[in-house]
Amino acid sequence: MIDSVISDLGQVLLHFDNRRFFQRLAGYTSRSLEDIRAVVHDNIELLDLFDTGRITPAEFHERAVQALGARVSRDDFYAAYNDVFSANASALDVVRALKPKYKLAMLSNTDPARYGHIERVFPELQIFDAYVLSFRVGAMKPDPRVYREALRLLDARPENALFIDDLQENLDGAARLGIKGILFTARTDLAAELEKFGVKA
Repeated sequence: MIDSVISDLGQVLLHFDNRRFFQRLAGYTSRSLEDIRAVVHDNIELLDLFDTGRITPAEFHERAVQALGARVSRDDFYAAYNDVFSANASALDVVRALKPKYKLAMLSNTDPARYGHIERVFPELQIFDAYVLSFRVGAMKPDPRVYREALRLLDARPENALFIDDLQENLDGAARLGIKGILFTARTDLAAELEKFGVKA
């Protein structure tokens, strides 16, 4: 029987669109949007370092603007970098309704800059019993350490936990530990999917 629900953040509880960041950043560099997107793709390991807490916000800004050839202050860079989120009210409402009956955790691959922004701008996310954030754990989904940390904080057994994520590889990582999963897409009826596992508000 499911007694714990673990939810991803980005593209589940919050929508995000990095094109907004690229468009704002284009005002600080001569590169085209396509060039900016390509540079980001070619430097994905820099994002991984930030998401696992191995570099500071100051170091991320310095290395990112160097790679992009941009001239932008740290404040202006992070104003653009963080301004990519909007609430998915329908998913939030479904998860919030579970709170009286189920233990809840948020599990996200994220960095301290974006998560700090999210805490300030989206107080409606302060409904979880545990927050498992990659930059704090030092590991990212689908690393088993992040799922184990969520189970530990919830005092939950894998077979009694259900994980919601928008990427199959992350669900696969959870499944290897015995955690059931729901693949979330723009067409997902979350309440109906939860009910398939006997999870009802």
